[in-house]
Amino acid sequence: MALNFSLLAVAADQARGLAMDAVHKCNSGHLGLPLGAAEVGAALFGGALSHCPSAPRWLNRDRFVLSAGHGSMFIYSWLHLSGYDLPLDEVKAFRQLHSKTPGHPEFHETPGVECTTGPLGQGIANAVGFAVSGKMAAAHFNTPEHTLFDSHIIALAGDGCMQEGVALEAISFAAHQKLDNLILIFDSNDVTLDAMANKSQDDDFVKRFKALGWNVQLVNGHDIEAVARAIAKAKKAAGAPNLIISKTTIAKGIPEVAGTAKGHGEGGAKFIDAARASLGLPADQHFYVSPEVRELFAALKKKSERTYKKWKKTYTAWAAANPGKAALLESRSAVVTAEELLTTIPAFAADVKLASRAAGQQVLQPLAAKLPLLIGGSADLYGSTLNYIASDKDFEPANLTGRNIRFGIREHAMASIANGLAYDGIFKPSVATFLVFADYSRPAMRLAALAKLPVTYIYTHDSVGVGEDGPTHQPVETISGLRVIPGLDVIRPGDPEETAGAFAAALSRTDGPTLLALSRQAMPILNEIPVETRRSGVQYGGYVAIRETAELTHILLATGSELSLAVAAAKILGAGVRVVSLPSFERFKRQSVGYRESVIPIACRKRVAIEAGVTGLWYQFVGLDGKVIGIDRFGISAPGGTVMKELGITTDAVVAAAQSL
Repeated sequence: MALNFSLLAVAADQARGLAMDAVHKCNSGHLGLPLGAAEVGAALFGGALSHCPSAPRWLNRDRFVLSAGHGSMFIYSWLHLSGYDLPLDEVKAFRQLHSKTPGHPEFHETPGVECTTGPLGQGIANAVGFAVSGKMAAAHFNTPEHTLFDSHIIALAGDGCMQEGVALEAISFAAHQKLDNLILIFDSNDVTLDAMANKSQDDDFVKRFKALGWNVQLVNGHDIEAVARAIAKAKKAAGAPNLIISKTTIAKGIPEVAGTAKGHGEGGAKFIDAARASLGLPADQHFYVSPEVRELFAALKKKSERTYKKWKKTYTAWAAANPGKAALLESRSAVVTAEELLTTIPAFAADVKLASRAAGQQVLQPLAAKLPLLIGGSADLYGSTLNYIASDKDFEPANLTGRNIRFGIREHAMASIANGLAYDGIFKPSVATFLVFADYSRPAMRLAALAKLPVTYIYTHDSVGVGEDGPTHQPVETISGLRVIPGLDVIRPGDPEETAGAFAAALSRTDGPTLLALSRQAMPILNEIPVETRRSGVQYGGYVAIRETAELTHILLATGSELSLAVAAAKILGAGVRVVSLPSFERFKRQSVGYRESVIPIACRKRVAIEAGVTGLWYQFVGLDGKVIGIDRFGISAPGGTVMKELGITTDAVVAAAQSL
């Protein structure tokens, strides 16, 4: 089916009309990109994008990512025209409560939306994650007889995305990995939100991207045929990711604001009557789409369904010829329980003394064997985070099935790329760095929690126990800062067996991300607590580690390396003392009232908590009568044990606090 460029030009103007009407109706939104990039949308959704509105999650679809998410009416207009489950009433409900057209595109909310990009630059990094997933999938599952995966990832970004640091990290990584299935369309209109772009940048994007190793094309973004040719050329290119610099006029169609910073937001909405008339849209019909345009996209939808059906036949033949590969691919959506995972992990020796990062290294290996679609990555710290999958090798252009990704010193992009992998849903990503650098990953972690992505963060060096590296590397406030992100499970295990439970909890979770906070310093194994109790207790987030043998008088609460201090204190304080391990606040608070009461009974108000970090969040468990031993200041540079003692993280401190109650 040849592209009808003249009718697609009409469709572009009608997509502009949909954006104008939607933004005007709610008096909110961003007109600049939907109007300025309308011809880009026409080229993409008019034939350049291989997708199927009837099967939005088709495995071999091209993934389209709108990195400049503020321009959401761009994607809503084109998804509606293409025949996705996004009826006109939803377009009319733009930015309204419970609509499928929220202010920024949201994963799970709108069919055809691949990811929650939100903050600028995230979509570029997410697209890189999709591209990694595509390369891995092709390498794992394609055979000489059957090509199951050969799709492309196409992202649309603006100047704002290009200025964000996360985008620069991801762009460099993509070039190094030669991700030639990635096409980045840069809507280059020389405008940012506040001002013309030359007020904040002088970049020569052609030279920059070529220097990094990208293929680069420069096109007139208002020439649909030129854009379509550029995309077709990019799809055929090999050996490097592809940049298409699409020169456009922001807010094209509204002369009063076109080409200026005022065209970025809703500033042009008050001029839409004249603008609609100049585009040939009927004055008395808002949200207008002509019958001819409807017919064009209906025909394109039927064509996409034929392509999809042809692929399904290929899939059926492939699955019959490759039952092992088919079973592996189908396992991507299988639910594996924590109990199943724990059966693969041998118990630790009773005399072992390990840092939880080292325990994690041992735990990860049988889990990686059990979960062959699990992949890992580290921000240049495999030697410290110890999360290398030993049975496999590095992911790189010469070995696209490798399960270990070396992200370099790119913590933000690493987490955002992991999100892209998780959005794609074929592989299960885990990534690692030092816990203090979670602040560099945090924006992507927040989005993973918002989008309910099952990403695992293996972040080590979890406290002032880091020692000599000093306060810049001692994350006293980081754990609490992460615990307040809705939907992010933070688990800080207290010994090797709790570490086994923590990994099982993280890798069995399907409805959101989990961070494992692991220690640098060695911790004793807590043989006073049965192995099964420690492992299963983590699944609940909190449990009775040491139960009192007389009338209950005190409850000691702890997590991580400080759990051993509470256990030691209980021995000194006597038979009426209970020790509660709370490795995950979030998991514990999801338990029933009855369970929580059985662990921390309301009647016992003499409570002491200890953790080598800020104290504020612990008061929800100790109450106004209890005490918290923690560190409400930055750390110091000295050996880890010395720092702990100097800052009062000791067994004696727990005993004294309990006795003072």
